Amino acid sequence: MVTNQYQTAQIKELDALHHLHPFTDHKSLRTGGARVIVRGEGPYIFDSEGHRILDGMAGLWTTNVGYGRKALAEAAYKQMLDLPYYNTFFRTTHPPVVALARKLAEIAPANLNQVFFGSSGSESNDTAIRLIRHYWVLKGEPQRRIIISRKNAYHGSTIAAGSMGGMAHVHAHSYPVYEGFRHIMDPYWYGEAKDGETPEAFGLRAARALEEEILAVGPENVAAFAGEPVQGAGGVKIAPETYWPEVQRIIDKYGILLLADEVITGFGRLGTWFASQHYGLKPHLMTFAKAVTSGYLPLSGVIVHDEIADTLMAHDDDFHHGYTFSGHPVACAVALKNLEIMEEERLVPRVKEFGAPSLAKMLAKFKDHPLVGEVRSIGLLGAIELVADKRTRRRFDNLGRVGLICRDHFFREGFIMRAVFDTMVMAPPLIWTKDQFDEAEAVIRRVLDLTLSDVAGEVAA
Repeated sequence: MVTNQYQTAQIKELDALHHLHPFTDHKSLRTGGARVIVRGEGPYIFDSEGHRILDGMAGLWTTNVGYGRKALAEAAYKQMLDLPYYNTFFRTTHPPVVALARKLAEIAPANLNQVFFGSSGSESNDTAIRLIRHYWVLKGEPQRRIIISRKNAYHGSTIAAGSMGGMAHVHAHSYPVYEGFRHIMDPYWYGEAKDGETPEAFGLRAARALEEEILAVGPENVAAFAGEPVQGAGGVKIAPETYWPEVQRIIDKYGILLLADEVITGFGRLGTWFASQHYGLKPHLMTFAKAVTSGYLPLSGVIVHDEIADTLMAHDDDFHHGYTFSGHPVACAVALKNLEIMEEERLVPRVKEFGAPSLAKMLAKFKDHPLVGEVRSIGLLGAIELVADKRTRRRFDNLGRVGLICRDHFFREGFIMRAVFDTMVMAPPLIWTKDQFDEAEAVIRRVLDLTLSDVAGEVAA
């Protein structure tokens, strides 16, 4: 453990010399240095300078059961002694991967009974892309290659998953974006609605953009629609109630596949095991990662509909796809223990009964703040929109600048909240109590006031 300023400085220097960080302005990072996190306990993390920090992002939408769970470490240790690693190639398997696949089939939506494992959400979305296209080849419709996604969707940062996602800054580093993907409007009522357009009307318009795109490229060419039930990294964009039923109707009408990306929303985030269950969706593939182990070890996967699995099994040929760590025994053992903890502590229903209403009540207290255009939440996902003019929803110049000012204040005040441009987002661990909500409320109020002081001259009276 880091115990003094000298050790902290040394780690920061070595970090600058040798460590390339994800999604980072490296020039800026080298100037200021990284924050050194050394320990976690419950809903808190601790840095090398002794500061206790309330984690409002569950690590990265991930640590649902909180930090320091001895039972998860013990599960990993025991499995490492029994079988630390073996692959699932060559017609081999092992007890943890079988038990976890069975458990996931038990808690997943109906008819999702087969699991293909990986180590990250990006890997699993790449796997889903290959499964979708291979399925249509086996069905005798190889021309069905187009996968429709949404602008500002995040499905990962590998070349294929990044291309399927709809984030321009990710596409900018793909050189070029892979072909075969189309992107429609996202269901972002606050930012995209026309004057006077109700959330209900907007939700239908956003959903029908899918049908318009299907008709534009030809229904016979469309393989699937990919969507996060709630767009997380895109700014916690919560679709109006009319959106998903209309999307499901369109999918059913044209006979395309639905890929539900549950990397962020899976494992209790909305008060159901998966957000697809909250919305009543009928996905053909559902990707997961992150909270399946509460981040204690890397693990991900795709849960696959019986129709797709049966089509694979009806053909006597290999599916040429896989990873060295597909179904890693230690990661699977930790996932099983993590899900056991969630069931024993009733963390999934607890979100619906306590976490979701507590978050909504807390955020509602800030809707009249001069900087705040909108607050919104669903389950334990929340967002605060920072605007220059509440009445017109006018944004600040240089979009993202004020969000970073606000984020840095949060860091200094001992609370992790993420900035997506000028939208502040949060996804706390599922274990937050009233004490953490009270602490968060006090910090949010303080930070909004500090940020307002910094930009007061730009805010409409």
